[in-house]
Amino acid sequence: MNFKCSTSILSTFQGRSLPEKASIVGYAALINSYDLQVPYPIIISIISPKNRRYQVDGWAVFTPRYQPENNLYEQLVFALKYEGINLLVFKKLFEKLPQNEIIDLVQIEPLGQYSRKIWFLYEWLMQTKLPLADLKSGNFVLLVDEKIQYADNFVKSSSRHRIKNNLPGTIDFCPLIFKTQKLENYIQQNLAEKIQTNIKGIRKDVLQRASAFLLLKDSKASFTIEGESPKSKRANRWGQAIGQAGVKELSIEELNRLQELVIENPRFLEMGLRKKGGFVGEHDRETGEPIPDHISAKWQDVEKLINGLITTSKSLTESNYDPILSAAVIAFGFVFIHPFEDGNGRIHRYLIHHVLAKKNFAEQGIIFPVSASILNRIVDYRKTLENYSLPLLDFIEWKEIKNHNVEVLNETIDFYRYFDATKQAEFLYECVEETIEKIIPEEIYYLQKYDEFKSYLENDFDMPDSLISLLVRFLEQNEGKLSRRAKEKEFSALTENEVQEIELNFKHIFIEE
Repeated sequence: MNFKCSTSILSTFQGRSLPEKASIVGYAALINSYDLQVPYPIIISIISPKNRRYQVDGWAVFTPRYQPENNLYEQLVFALKYEGINLLVFKKLFEKLPQNEIIDLVQIEPLGQYSRKIWFLYEWLMQTKLPLADLKSGNFVLLVDEKIQYADNFVKSSSRHRIKNNLPGTIDFCPLIFKTQKLENYIQQNLAEKIQTNIKGIRKDVLQRASAFLLLKDSKASFTIEGESPKSKRANRWGQAIGQAGVKELSIEELNRLQELVIENPRFLEMGLRKKGGFVGEHDRETGEPIPDHISAKWQDVEKLINGLITTSKSLTESNYDPILSAAVIAFGFVFIHPFEDGNGRIHRYLIHHVLAKKNFAEQGIIFPVSASILNRIVDYRKTLENYSLPLLDFIEWKEIKNHNVEVLNETIDFYRYFDATKQAEFLYECVEETIEKIIPEEIYYLQKYDEFKSYLENDFDMPDSLISLLVRFLEQNEGKLSRRAKEKEFSALTENEVQEIELNFKHIFIEE
């Protein structure tokens, strides 16, 4: 298969306007030339005739000196050198190329690092060995360029290729995250350390009560995201499960247990891993035809994908891979696979807690109500999910079946194990930062103010706890004022002067400070 990439100077590409007239190179050029059925990278590389290198709005602009020769090998070298590793593109490209062409590619520069990377990736992704002799000399090189993408520190050396495999995953599940300025800034902030700073000097009993409130807050928020308003008992039960995140090892049996906790009435569902197609979206109101926003992994692939996710999760939690990046890869990978008929969203958010707990991101007992932060930015959350799901819809062939479900007709497993998780990681870091900087401190501050107000009521009025709780709730609901009904019924024992004094103290403690 002879490769000839178009070197035409373009002003638009795939319906997008280029920042200036330029030619397409790297992964985008390979996808276009070989008609690979995969989404284009989030950032597309182009060569401009001008001598200015910059990045803007999803374009990486290179000067003419970066122009690769018009052949497959040089385009692959450019991609590896400047765009990192795109496992999905490599997999689909390798499926199209005859093996003898791969051998020819590798032998262009048999000791060159990019030839060796191509060779290693072919044998790793295709799970087949080329008829080539093992290398006997040459320095070992890292597979993932750590200046471009985040890599695992648990390196697995391949003496055959003289390659150090630092991919942060396994053959069955290996999303990758690009180094962005946003992520680097977050990592340098050391948010785990900020937790300790924010809770320093807080009494242990206040922290314990705050954690209990935050557990319930997170549980309720997680249900609200799914459009549900659960009874207190159900929300408490799921909150208790979140509080135990990280205690049990991840397994299919554990995920099944979590689904049983999430689903109150399973009589209309087939519990456990799906044995049918699945999608997220709507149905046409007249015909019932599916209108997917996201199409789940084929049910035949689910067990393999989930086992791969579990293995990768264990590997990441044991390595020094960043905790929040690890949580993003595992949690979002899970919800993209969508292994269950129902309960996927809540378990997806539970997995954030699980990974952070396993990575010892915070002291035991400190709860991250990350679902509350997600709920605060629900529009961004949906965009983050769609950033992955919508581009895939063009590459998934499906048909409607009975009950207006979908059946996927083509092979899609690679979409769910080799995706770019950068946007998801950035979003999760935003949520964790808000949780640490705002949600947890606000809850602790509220409890401190509550205790101060409670002490005042106990000392001056000898009021019981249950009545204090009711009084605070009424005052909060009515902007610091007791309603006439409350004064005539629940708090009829208070004089008008006493009511005014209580309202004044409430305002001073809760509002003015």
